[in-house]
This record gives sequence, structure tokens and C-alpha cells, in this order.
Amino acid sequence: MKILIVDDDSLDRKLLRRSLGVSEGSFHKITEVSSVTDGLEAINHQRFDVILLDYRMPEIDGIEMVIEMRSKPKLGGTAIVMISSAEDPKLALDCIEAGAQDFISKSDITQSKLDKAILHAKKRFEMEQKMHESYLTVKQMAEKDALTGLSNRYHFEETLKVTIDNGKRLESSVALLALDLDDFKNVNDTLGHEAGDEVLKEVVKRVSKCLRSNEGFARIGGDEFAIILSGIESINVVNVIAKRISDTFEESFVLNGKEVHCGVSIGAALSPLDACGAQELLKCADIAMYRAKQAGKSKVCFYEARYQEEFNRRFSIQNDIANILKHSSFKLFFQPVCSTSNRDIISFEALIRWPNNDNNYPPSEFIPIAEESGVINELGRWIIKTAIEQLREWKRLKSELTISINISPVQLLHADLADYLDKVCELASIPSHDVILEITETALFKDNDKISIMLQQLSLRGFKIALDDFGMGYSSVSHLVNYPINIVKLDKSLQSTEPNDGKRKEIFAALSLMLKRLNFTVIAEGVETEAQLKICEELDVDRVQGYLLGKPSAPEYIDSLLKSDVLDCMDAG
Repeated sequence: MKILIVDDDSLDRKLLRRSLGVSEGSFHKITEVSSVTDGLEAINHQRFDVILLDYRMPEIDGIEMVIEMRSKPKLGGTAIVMISSAEDPKLALDCIEAGAQDFISKSDITQSKLDKAILHAKKRFEMEQKMHESYLTVKQMAEKDALTGLSNRYHFEETLKVTIDNGKRLESSVALLALDLDDFKNVNDTLGHEAGDEVLKEVVKRVSKCLRSNEGFARIGGDEFAIILSGIESINVVNVIAKRISDTFEESFVLNGKEVHCGVSIGAALSPLDACGAQELLKCADIAMYRAKQAGKSKVCFYEARYQEEFNRRFSIQNDIANILKHSSFKLFFQPVCSTSNRDIISFEALIRWPNNDNNYPPSEFIPIAEESGVINELGRWIIKTAIEQLREWKRLKSELTISINISPVQLLHADLADYLDKVCELASIPSHDVILEITETALFKDNDKISIMLQQLSLRGFKIALDDFGMGYSSVSHLVNYPINIVKLDKSLQSTEPNDGKRKEIFAALSLMLKRLNFTVIAEGVETEAQLKICEELDVDRVQGYLLGKPSAPEYIDSLLKSDVLDCMDAG
């Protein structure tokens, strides 16, 4: 056993050596020094099993050596027995609290007592070491993200508080970047969660290369990260770093030989410019990040005060959606789809509407919020059930009617969509071929295998698939070939509103002709004038929809409309 004796009194050192020699014989290798300075120098150069340390010494007391050793992990790995001429119990307690393992009075030193003190100190030190290692393990579990090794949200928020406080003291700015991966859910849905985990680990590698080692980087949610930038001199510095991070996502991730693109939306906020507290700064950065997503994803957005109002509005709408769904208070309006040749009503498109109250939000605003918040599936089920049950009632008046229902891309990713549609149709005694499911090209641009499989399932079960808003923005003809589309709805933006708008007319005519030759049922949307209807007739467009034929109306109005048609037919008969 290697033992270091630190005592300024040579006689006391001889006493200790003699006691050790009697109790342990030649098994000890003893080193003697006469001061704390020499003692610290000795443990810097070699490792000891036990230190016998005198409490009272000139210049620096022994307890100061204990404190110095325990404050530095490199020096602290040795059991310490404090030795003193004084027999004050408080002195012994002070030594133990400072980090010594045992205390023995010089007057009590005998070979057995010294032997017992050394063994006790070693055993206690080993137990303390194990407890400390357990504490570090628990601490790491509490502060670190198991997958990436980054700080977790709890540790990150504590670090942010300290960094902001330091910034206030030094009168310097702190920036917070909130990162959220774009379309990461698609990676998990299509390739599985293991692949998603690999993407997250690769994200950490890429982003870490853009940061200095002292900048706080944490995973604070599933696909959410945050970065603390301290000592910020200008917003431009933050913008440069954020842009550098964003650029690293331009390169695809390669998983099992397959390229996967995953962008990142970044929100930035500064303290004290935008907020003075940690929680407030986090909120500002989150709001800026959501704004970046709204701007088209893969964007960098700095917080502005006006974003708070927009965020509050979205939050209010999100809560309202949940409450309205709970009470089934949404309303469905129905717009007729008519035969171009005789204006006979063939179908109705079900259109969701906000209930009549103080806030009348349009679907273009609340549907995206429902998709982002995850309630679109519940809302979509309510629409499906309500629309199909309404069709059952109307078929008693006009048996050949069909119904069109808009389906969100998020709904298409749910494996039970086809089963749910089947169940509702069965309960309502509605054949599946009388239900038209309208999807936008946005869903198809995701190139998601699950969406493709779901569309195939729906088609095989007899549901008609309609491609909505065709011709709006970028349209891909390949979608008509690669997916089981039956009906194509030409977007209302293709309808000419000016007599001399020849180019728009030609585009409309060319698309109509192409689709007819490919045997698609063609529906022209946005027909509002007789002139537009006449063009559709000339081009042999199958069906038309628009304000000229009928505005979206409440079910009660449609009831009266269909009943009047029945009476007209009876009178004619």
C-alpha cells in the first residue's frame, strides 16, 4: 500500500512510520513530506492509496490541501486520514465535511487504531467513489439526450438561464436558435424510426461542425434542437451562423443507399433585444421558427413582435378546433357539380365551414393548423361520416347522386383510412363508387410510398380519386400516370375572365383535350359566367362547378333544391 505522510513535525512523522511498520510490516511503501505544497507536488507525480495529513501546519493547513484535492478530480482520487494534536470533535467534523474520510488524534495513535483508521478511510473512500459515479450516471441521464449525447431540454434551459445572466453582467447579447426539421415525420413514416434516429445523429454531426465548442447545442424534442450563441456583437453574426447551418441540409442524407432530403427551419431570438428571461427567449425563438415554416420551410427567420400576435391567433384557433370537434359544431356546406351539357346536378362537394360565432375563420387558415396540430384526422373523420350520411338522405330524392370529400395528405398517411371509409359506407348503405376522394397535388409531390399505397388501396376498394386544383402552379403529368386518378379538376385560375385573354383560353383548351384523350373525367372549377360555361361546352368538358351553377350551401337549402327538382319531374311526367 502506497502511503503519503504530510506533517511538518519530523518526530510525528517517525511516530506514524513506526506505527505503520509495526502494523503492516514491509507491505507499505511510505513517502514523507513536510508541507502542503510538497504534498500537492507529490500527488501530482504519483498515485497514493492513503494520505496521512496533519491538520495544523505552517503557511497552509492540512484542511486546505483536502479542499484543493477535492476541487480537482485529477488530485482527488485518494483516501485521506486527518491527524491532529487537538481533540476537538468539531474539528473532526470540519475535516470530514471538507472531504477527508477519517480523523484520528495524535495522542490516540497506536498500531491497531492507525490500521483501523486507514482501512476505514479506504473503504469509505471507495464507497464515496461508487456513490459519486452513480450520481454522475444519474446526472448524465437527467441532463443528456440518450440518442445524440447532446444536452436535453432540462439541462439546456438551466444553461440558458446562466448564459443570459452572464450576458447581463458582461453587458453582451445572447442569441438563441430554435431548429425544427422539415418533414421529418415522413422519414419515420416511410423508412422507420431507426432510420429517423440515424438522420438525427447525422444532423448533430453536421450542425456541430458549424459551431464553436463553447456554444450550447441541445436536443429539446423529437426533431427539435436549440443552440445558444453568447457574446453576440451583431445580428449579422447570428444570421451567418444560422445560414451556415441551413446550408448543411442542402445535401441529402443517405440511408441504406437511399437519398432522403430533410430541410431545417430556424427561428432566432436575442436577449435582451427580444426577451430578458430564458423561458421568454425560448418562446420568441419558437415563434420565429414557426414563422420560418410558414414562409416555405428551410428558412431562417428572426423574431419580430408582430409574430406574437400571429402565434396567439394560431394557438387560439388550435384550441377552438379541439373544442368545436368535441361538440361536433363544425358545419358542412355543399356545392353542386353539374353536367356541362344540361346543368343537371351530378354530385356535391362537401366543404367544411367554421360555425357561426364571433370568429369566422376560413378553411384555408384553420385546415393547415389542424394538420400541424394533429387533429386533422379526427376532423377528417367527422367530415367523412357527416358527408356520407348526408348523401344517404339525398339519395332518397335522387338516387344517382355522388359526394366529393377533400382528403388531407396527413389523412392519407394513416393506415386505417380505407377501413374507416369502408365502415362508414357500409353503415350508411352507400356504395364506395359513389364517394369521390379529392386530393391536391401537394400530397403527391411528397413522393411518399405510404400515400401511394393508400391511394391504390382506396382505388381497389372502389372509391373514385379526383386530382384537385390541376394546373395551379407547377403540375406534373406524371402524377396522372403513376397514381390511380379517375377525375381531374381543372383549377379555377385557368378560367378566363377577360375576353382577350387568349393565352389562358389556349392553356385551358390544351389541358382539357389532353385529359379527355387520356379518358379522365374532367371537371372545370370556378365557372362563374355563361361565357365560361360555353367554352366548357365547346371543349366537351364533362362537368362544371362554380357560382354560376351554385354556391356552397347549407344542407337545408340543398334539401329544398332537390325536392323542387323531384316535383318538377313529377309535373313534367
